[in-house]
Amino acid sequence: MKSAQTSHLALLFMVAIVFCWSGWWPHDRFTWWLEIAPGLAGIIILLATYRRFQFTTLCYALIALHICVLCVGGHYTYARVPAFDWLRPIFDWHRNHYDRLGHFMQGFLPAMIAREMFIRLNVVNPNKLIPFLIVSVCLAISAFYELVEWWMAIISGSAANDFGGSQGDVWDTQADMAWALIGAICALLFLSYFHDRALRKIHYAEGDR
Repeated sequence: MKSAQTSHLALLFMVAIVFCWSGWWPHDRFTWWLEIAPGLAGIIILLATYRRFQFTTLCYALIALHICVLCVGGHYTYARVPAFDWLRPIFDWHRNHYDRLGHFMQGFLPAMIAREMFIRLNVVNPNKLIPFLIVSVCLAISAFYELVEWWMAIISGSAANDFGGSQGDVWDTQADMAWALIGAICALLFLSYFHDRALRKIHYAEGDR
C-alpha cells in the first residue's frame, strides 16, 4: 500500500503544478474559477475521505488527468486552447473542439469512479446491471452540468459565453452530452479489464491487513 500512496502523492503534486500554472494570468479570472471549481471540489473531497476510502491508482490517475483538462480549459477558456486551434485547419474544423475533449472526460472519468464504488460497496446486485447504471449516472452528470451552464448564463449574462463555450453551435448541448456518453462507453469497453485487476490488488491488500 505504501507504493500506491507514493503514486497518489506524486499525482497530487503533478496536479498542484498544473493548477498553479493554470491560475497564473488566465484569460479570464471569473471563467477560470468556474472551470476549475469541480476539480478543486473533487480534490478537497478526496483528501477528506482518503483515510476511509482509497480509490485504485488507475482511478486517481484518471482523476488527475481530468483535473488537468479542466485546468487547461480554465487557463485559456475552452474556445481558445492553442493546440486545438492549431488542429482546426488540419481537420477542417469549424470551431475549437477542446470542449468536446472535456465532455468526453466528463463521461470517461465518472464511469470509472461509479464502477469502482458500485463494485467495492456492493451497491448493485446483480452486477449485470452495473454497466447500464454507470452510463445512466454519467448522462445524469452531463445533463446537470448543462443545467449549470444555463443557470450561469442567466446569472452572469455575457460572462457565461466563455464558460459555456458553445461558439455559436446551436446543437452544443446535445453534442456535449453525446460526447459524455461516448466517454462513458469507451471507459467501460477499454478499461474494465485493467480496472478489475486493480480492484483485485486492493482486495488482496485489504485482506492482508
